[in-house]
Amino acid sequence: MKIVCTDISSVSAGDVDVSVFEKYGEVTLYDVTRPDETAERIKDADIVIVNKTVIGRHEMEAAKNLKYIGLFATGYNNIDTAAARERGVVVSNAGQYSTDAVAQHTFALMLELFSKAGFYNSFVEDGGWKAAKIFTGFVGGTDELAGKTLGIVGYGNIGGAVAKIGRAFGMKVIVFTRTVKDDPAAEFVTKEELFRRSDVISFHCPLTSATEKMLDADALSLCRDGVYIVNTSRGGVIDEDALAAALKSGKVKGAGLDVLRVEPMSADCPLFGLPNVVITPHVAWTPLATRNRLMGVVTSNIEAFLRGEPENVVN
Repeated sequence: MKIVCTDISSVSAGDVDVSVFEKYGEVTLYDVTRPDETAERIKDADIVIVNKTVIGRHEMEAAKNLKYIGLFATGYNNIDTAAARERGVVVSNAGQYSTDAVAQHTFALMLELFSKAGFYNSFVEDGGWKAAKIFTGFVGGTDELAGKTLGIVGYGNIGGAVAKIGRAFGMKVIVFTRTVKDDPAAEFVTKEELFRRSDVISFHCPLTSATEKMLDADALSLCRDGVYIVNTSRGGVIDEDALAAALKSGKVKGAGLDVLRVEPMSADCPLFGLPNVVITPHVAWTPLATRNRLMGVVTSNIEAFLRGEPENVVN
């Protein structure tokens, strides 16, 4: 088997063992693959392993031997799954590997918005506490999570883990999801009701035609004044221009974002530099333990495919 990994540097900085693929065949690893390089690089591959590399109809047509696409990710919007299905190519994603890490990072963002530890650390480092007249500093405008309504969009493994943590902080949890689950601890509501009632809205849904720009100007107009927005799912679920306008007007009090519509961040990103935004560079899933777990899921998916019993198939 000829195996091509198109963007291995997005998974390992030399700290995750990537030699595990060698037991399945002849392996070619690329740190990064530009869109105009993809078709040429995968043209002889039987198996292609990707993270964010786009594999569309054109790339599949160039890869005559392609049988399997494995993802270093839960999301699969970078793969033309319809074209893969037509060509008999199996596509498997890597689900559940990052549940704890992403839920943890969701609250790291939320706590920064509410408790502002990073802001206060900068205040101290800049000499603000040394110059203070009293023992404390009322310069950040902090708030409590307890008693707030947390609206969760998407209720898979990560959404469920976020709900559990939210309840531990004393938050009331409401959920909008495509498939309602039997969970007495959560109140399931419509999308519009979630926007109207939530003090904090946290996104944990895949990027699809139904969720793209779900949070747009119309949705924001339904929200409470002073709502907080947190997104650790996919940047495309938010209309960034609309969110930027709402942050500038005060309609949205703050936003914590680990994902953006264009990654790496574009030079003209409308959210860059806004004082009430915390942005991290798509790192929620990146703890070493999490990436090692991911490698285990991806190799297990390959083994299942080779046995003729593919797992985590998304097409």
